[in-house]
Amino acid sequence: FVKEGRIIVNELAPRPHNSGHQTFDAHQTSQFEQHIRAVCGLPLGGTKPLAPSAMVNLLGDLWRGGQEPDWTKVLSEPSAKLHLYDKGKAAPGRKMGHITVTASTLEEAIRRAEALHAAL
Repeated sequence: FVKEGRIIVNELAPRPHNSGHQTFDAHQTSQFEQHIRAVCGLPLGGTKPLAPSAMVNLLGDLWRGGQEPDWTKVLSEPSAKLHLYDKGKAAPGRKMGHITVTASTLEEAIRRAEALHAAL
C-alpha cells in the first residue's frame, strides 16, 4: 500500500471506522447504514455530502479528574452534533466521543469545530 515511496492506504477496517463518523450528520447515507446495506446485499446509498463538515474526537483527557466536560457550548451551537460513546471510564487517549459541525464552507466548519473543542 505504498507507491513510489508514498503511503496510499494505511489501514483497512471491514467495519465502520472512527474516521467516517461524520457521515452520521453530513452525508446522504451514514457509514453504519452503508455497512448494513453491504452485509445484507442491498444497493448502497448515496455518498454525497449534505454540507461541508468537520469532526473532532473527544479523548478521555478531557474528563479532568474523572469529571465529564461541560457540554453547554457544544449543545448551544445549532450546527454541532455531540456523539458520546458511553464507554464508562475515561482514560487518556481513549476515544469517548466526537463532535461534528456543518457549515456553508469547510473552513468555517473546521473553525467552529476547533473552537468548540478548545472551549472544553
